[in-house]
Amino acid sequence: MNLLQIALPSIHMADRRQCSAMTTKLGLGALAINSALAVYNSWSRGDAASVAFVLVADAAPLLLFFCLRKLELEQAQAGGRRRNNIKVVAVWTLTTLLTAMFASRVAPMMPPAVAAAVWIIAVATIAGGFWAFFLVN
Repeated sequence: MNLLQIALPSIHMADRRQCSAMTTKLGLGALAINSALAVYNSWSRGDAASVAFVLVADAAPLLLFFCLRKLELEQAQAGGRRRNNIKVVAVWTLTTLLTAMFASRVAPMMPPAVAAAVWIIAVATIAGGFWAFFLVN
């Protein structure tokens, strides 16, 4: 039993899916507005690097969720036995990209010891993802 079934026990499954779809649309709408404001602010200051960061930071999670959904559907159709290595590589690459991007933005704002810890955690996360996706069957 998932959290949605516990929180909304009397709502039929179709209503739950509609509620989930609406929540997703609201979240994506908020992300789009926030990103548009960030791009506008960065562009008005002439900071092209920040504009690129915002655009990539928005595109990467969308691609990640798309790849994860395709991978989940494919595994469900195959009974959970088969893994498409191209999609697994895409998922790991996108998570690595996001981890490195955010570590590169957070670490410079921290004291040196904390910045080192940020990078150590980022590398450990990337290595753990590699181990989970490619080395464990």
